[in-house]
Amino acid sequence: MTRHDHHPAAQPRRTTPRRTTRLRALLATAAVTALGAAALAALPGTANAAGGLTVQYRTSATGATADQSEPWFKVKNTATTALPLSEVKLRYYFKADAPGATYRFACSWATKGCANITGTFGTLAAPTATADRYLEVGFTSGAGSLAPGTDTGDMQLRFYQSTWQPLRQSDDYSFDASRTAYADWTKVTATRAGSLVWGTAPAGNTPTDPPTTPPPTTPPPGGSGTLWDDFSYTSYADPKISANGWFVRANSGGPGVPGATWDPSNVTFATSAGNTVMTLETSTAGTAGTTEQAEVLTKATKFQNGTYAARVRFNDAPRSGPDGDHLVQTFFTINDLKAPMADDYAEYDFEYLPNGGWGEPSNILYTTSWETYNPDPWQAVNQHTEARQSYAGWHDLVLTIDGSSITYSIDGQLFGTHDAAYLPERPMSINFNQWLIDLTGQTSTTPRAYEQQVDYVLHVKDQVLTPAQVNAKVAAYRSTGTAFEDTVPAA
Repeated sequence: MTRHDHHPAAQPRRTTPRRTTRLRALLATAAVTALGAAALAALPGTANAAGGLTVQYRTSATGATADQSEPWFKVKNTATTALPLSEVKLRYYFKADAPGATYRFACSWATKGCANITGTFGTLAAPTATADRYLEVGFTSGAGSLAPGTDTGDMQLRFYQSTWQPLRQSDDYSFDASRTAYADWTKVTATRAGSLVWGTAPAGNTPTDPPTTPPPTTPPPGGSGTLWDDFSYTSYADPKISANGWFVRANSGGPGVPGATWDPSNVTFATSAGNTVMTLETSTAGTAGTTEQAEVLTKATKFQNGTYAARVRFNDAPRSGPDGDHLVQTFFTINDLKAPMADDYAEYDFEYLPNGGWGEPSNILYTTSWETYNPDPWQAVNQHTEARQSYAGWHDLVLTIDGSSITYSIDGQLFGTHDAAYLPERPMSINFNQWLIDLTGQTSTTPRAYEQQVDYVLHVKDQVLTPAQVNAKVAAYRSTGTAFEDTVPAA
């Protein structure tokens, strides 16, 4: 087994990424204004009362050109009965920037949950001067129904060219730069159960001809390999752990406090809510000699593009003893740094610091995509997204890597998208660890112990799954009682 013994995140501070991420901050609450007395008219025969819903639109990217288009929507039920959102599809019409241009959809935040919103692209049968493509937005059954008079709340959506080249919006049929607050907008269409009920499509492009099918909520069959582990083991010494390709770390070295021990006995397994969960314990009494850390990783470095998912429980407070240590709780993929600043290094991290560290005063979650680094003198080339808030509790973490970008999602909502410059050149291992950055956060010599728990891990090679598809795949494994599967070929 080849692995490096120095995790780049063990350095005292993160450096500024090589480039600024194109992902703009989209999580601010939208300002909502009252509608005017006179609503815009819909198609004849599909007025608001007859159609039973209205569509409101605003944009948070108003430029004639932009890195990404940002159509935000609300759907309101204007009928007297409940509106099942799974019956509703919206279309936003635009003109492609080139005949061969391809686009990617993302949901940055939604009141109904991004996992319950789908986005697909289509080509118009009758192109016009302002539209030859459309983004179709749909809802899974998890979005539920709208009671009469209620709306979906914010759907903060965006799409961009897969090459991340700027796109032109000023010639797009459904775009309006002046709409920076929600209002009815009939240049977005809505269908219910296949019938047009709101808006006006570009001439000759009735959205029901032909009807479109939303993407499946389960992953496509086949694929080139899957790793699934429910962590149904008895102890760190269970021979099945090694047989299934895992290594419980005992060797010395970084990351963490110099001189600390990586103790395999700090990895335990117990039943929780009907599932076996793995617990990683880190303990200290304020000295290097009393500090014990925990790590579990795959022996094989055979994982590259595709989807990585894990259900992880982060904890803000120690299981026992005084709080305050600069702790790092993680789920990540990594390969070895062959030389300082080697350009074939790769690492993709979820790192939660419940008590701060690296210059941060309190809890913060990082997702970081690494191109390379130099350990001495410290120099880093990475791109990261961060959120300064508590993430104590169970969370569904999903990382996807394809040929154009890296995405990080938490609990079904997109957390960060990172650029193609940080894509992996070589396969990686899959890792979980918990360790201390230093001993300065809590200087007491009273013993204390912290825990991070892991419910499952899933990797699907060369397929980008939505969080909903990940959940469906996990449910399928558990319904059949499958505790472990590894069909990912060796690198």
